[in-house]
Amino acid sequence: MPSEIRGTERSLFIYIFLFLWLGLFSLFEAGIIKDIRQPAFLSLAVTLAMLLTHLLLEKWGVEGDLLLFPLTSMLNVAGLLMILRLSPEFAERQFIWLFVGLAAFLLTVKGLNNYKSLEDYKYIYIFAGLFLLLATILFGVEAGGARSWIELGIVRFQPSELVKIILVIFLAGYLEEKKEILAEGTRNILGIPVPSLQYTGPLLVMWGLSLVLLVFQKDLGTALIYFGTFLAMIYISTGRWPYIFTGALLFSLGGLLGYLLFAHVRVRVAIWLNPWIDIDGKGYQIVQSLFAIGSGGIYGTGLGLGQPSLIPAAHTDFVFSAWCEETGLLGAAALILIYCLVIHRGFRIALTAKTGFGTLLAAGLTSLLAIQTLVIVGGVIKLLPLTGITLPFVSYGGSSLVSSYILLGLLTKISAEDGA
Repeated sequence: MPSEIRGTERSLFIYIFLFLWLGLFSLFEAGIIKDIRQPAFLSLAVTLAMLLTHLLLEKWGVEGDLLLFPLTSMLNVAGLLMILRLSPEFAERQFIWLFVGLAAFLLTVKGLNNYKSLEDYKYIYIFAGLFLLLATILFGVEAGGARSWIELGIVRFQPSELVKIILVIFLAGYLEEKKEILAEGTRNILGIPVPSLQYTGPLLVMWGLSLVLLVFQKDLGTALIYFGTFLAMIYISTGRWPYIFTGALLFSLGGLLGYLLFAHVRVRVAIWLNPWIDIDGKGYQIVQSLFAIGSGGIYGTGLGLGQPSLIPAAHTDFVFSAWCEETGLLGAAALILIYCLVIHRGFRIALTAKTGFGTLLAAGLTSLLAIQTLVIVGGVIKLLPLTGITLPFVSYGGSSLVSSYILLGLLTKISAEDGA
């Protein structure tokens, strides 16, 4: 079976590389790329880097789920082509970040001897994560209405992207340690078993952390992802719906508080409800997104033949809309299908993990990826309020891409050690 999957993996990479080079040629023929030499050089570097990563995994004897890497590579290549089409300047940076991400992926797979050792240092991780968030609040810079960036010279990164993974590791370790008490409770309130405060305290800190993100950073999207992942892991660990209802109520109260306190949040909600009343102002971005998706039809305009540049910041928040315009409903469905396959395989790894910590870690990482994808796709099609987060592996963003590859490395490591 592993040899058959290896063959499937190699076949997928052939299609991925063909897609990359045909896409590059299409952009050149459409006149989007004037000088093909540098994009061709970068595409060749990406081809070699992905091929080298594949060969190293094979040389190291990494088994487990062998299809995760090619599936996410397809997402990454689609993102690179769209960013190259929308903004060649940002595309060059994204190519560089891809190399950093692949290095982080290999370092995670090879450098982490045993993923189970992560459980022993969960409290160190959570304090490191809180420190990063505190540093962002104190020393961060604001962009797009959210104070979630730290600048170090010419490099700007988003600590919350790394903190998301840190929090999943902490929650996996803590919930595995306390899951029986959290599930059975230590006392009854109105006939419902409830654990004491000493066990629920760290979980309430998670709610407080999400609220702090919303209040001080004004980052509704990241707060939603944090708390959604937290609730998913609570339910997976305990199987109890009251935690979900209580958590949803607490987050709703926090969201209402943010709505009342911050004009930025009120604007996002107003645009979500009716962007047409301010079509030339605050609602312009989401309206152009809807026009782009609608104009793509079933088959799309063709790569490089649409007008996605009419959408402000299309290479970051609205790359999915640009993809829909130029590849149509079929292209959008294909992209979502790849995400579904990645998420399916992530939960499959969770189900086959041999330890409770491995199950919770894989399920938490997969939930994180699924919720982030749902939130941003829902935002650009006006199903949810727009939050300004990245589409994993596709949108422009170095911090997001590197953290996504670390997440992929952890899932690969769990599947390799537990034989998924």
